[in-house]
Amino acid sequence: MLMNLNWCLPSILFIMGIFTFVSNRKHLLSMLLSLEYIVLSLFLLLFVYLNMYNYENFFSMMFLTFSVCEGALGLSILVSMIRTHGNDYFQSFNILQC
Repeated sequence: MLMNLNWCLPSILFIMGIFTFVSNRKHLLSMLLSLEYIVLSLFLLLFVYLNMYNYENFFSMMFLTFSVCEGALGLSILVSMIRTHGNDYFQSFNILQC
């Protein structure tokens, strides 16, 4: 019973993050925030999994490091797009216009 309860919260958080990412597509910043929410829920799921089977938490720290790098890369892309286009509306970006 306790094992199922440990998996329940991160799974619900992940599904809520996916729903937020799919439904909120107007601004790039909100999409990046929902992606970070999904990454943090995956980190919680990984942490619960590693603690349940008594593995070491080295891989979770490595995952957290890569997720921080992913967040910094996303923010730099956001700043670059705001400088070139003037806003963060996701529908106004055209890849062919660069």
